[in-house]
Amino acid sequence: MILHGEMVIELTDENTGTVETIRETNMITNAVNHILGLNPMGVFYKTSGQYDEMMVWNDYLLPICPNMIGGILLYPSALTENANNIFPSTAVLPVAYASNDVNATADTARGSMNLVESKALDDGYKFVWEFTPSQGNGTIAAVALTSAKGGNAVYGSAVNSTAGYLKLREVKLDTQTNDELALLYSAVEVDFENNVMYSLRFVDSSVIVRKLRLPVFTLGLNDKLDDTTVTVLEENTIHCSVFSFTTGYTPYGDFIDGHDGYWYGFSNSANSSGDATMKWIKIKKDDLTFTEGTWTLTNAHLKAIGSFKIDTYVNRAVRGVIRNGYLYLVNYDEDGIYKINLSNVTDITLISFGFTSEYRTLSGSSTSQCYMTLINDLIIGYDFIVTANDTVIQIAGSSRFPYIGTPMFQYKEFLTCFGGNYGTDLQTTWLLMPYLASINNLSQAIVKNADKTMKITYTLTEQEPTQNA
Repeated sequence: MILHGEMVIELTDENTGTVETIRETNMITNAVNHILGLNPMGVFYKTSGQYDEMMVWNDYLLPICPNMIGGILLYPSALTENANNIFPSTAVLPVAYASNDVNATADTARGSMNLVESKALDDGYKFVWEFTPSQGNGTIAAVALTSAKGGNAVYGSAVNSTAGYLKLREVKLDTQTNDELALLYSAVEVDFENNVMYSLRFVDSSVIVRKLRLPVFTLGLNDKLDDTTVTVLEENTIHCSVFSFTTGYTPYGDFIDGHDGYWYGFSNSANSSGDATMKWIKIKKDDLTFTEGTWTLTNAHLKAIGSFKIDTYVNRAVRGVIRNGYLYLVNYDEDGIYKINLSNVTDITLISFGFTSEYRTLSGSSTSQCYMTLINDLIIGYDFIVTANDTVIQIAGSSRFPYIGTPMFQYKEFLTCFGGNYGTDLQTTWLLMPYLASINNLSQAIVKNADKTMKITYTLTEQEPTQNA
């Protein structure tokens, strides 16, 4: 079945009554096909105990309209017309959006669905969204259908920061030993296509690099889907002469995927004044060759990069991310974020938040502590996001990922992580909902301002493929 979309935008000037009408057709992306056709790690199967939490398809995702496709995103610049372009760069975020309901919040970027005119058709669905004079103002050059949750607040707004993530499954890890759980908590990278995960730990002056089997798309004869992530395929030891975690009850340090062919390790103690000292190691993934050293960051006041320990339970804290060759780490006063060039540490910038962050973990209150994570090219904190061009946007502070204790690992729309709270350990998977289900570039950009209302009628229909003669 082929989907065909037709859109009509009507801008009505409240002062003159003049109506500007724009008509466009769209292209459909692979976003919905991914959700319906992929099942990484058997996420749509019940695989473990009776208390595992599972997403209910009806109402959350089905019917496809108005759920899996039930929102709209309006962009100020054109989008690349490619079926695999489901998450465009966050250097440009939507200026307006709407979901499958009425906006009863103070969010002025968000419009409302007309629940009377929107309806199922015999061959598809008719969406009607409306924006008042105060809503959705800005330049509009492209429009995209998205999920209902994605159209609620995209990646987060001043009133909602949770709608963009739909929890699919929460599996309890209650058969593993602490040593086995430590392999999961110390995960740094997941190679979904090749069914492996890489785990790095600092132990006795050495970095232990382990390659673990993760049954993502293939199952062995003896595999399960709830405990085989602790199967070690390879183990290598890197002996360090400079790099180390700090000593004490809580060893401070963490390992981060550089997304550039290297893993990086960092270790520092928090400092509220003076210069910051940070030990580092850079490990090449393909042959495990490495370099190490110590940075002195002049007048930089840093949070500790992270920590890892095994006590009565396993605990990891994650505070830094790497994006495009730079390490990002919140400053000690929690009102800005440092951007440190991994190749030239004299290139260090403090990006002001413009406010003081609450700086809580993404899991709220738990022993697992992930303060920031990287999803696509977006840095996500408790009450802020940092776009690909380093613009900071304050959002509602709230827990989005209960128990997250590792970075978020992403495969297309699927997100997964490990974490826990005082001995309750979990693997949890979400869907990232602000995807592009369609792409509709306007022939000419339009401007919505406070003198105009806007009505968007978007009709999506099913068509049989054309048969060749």
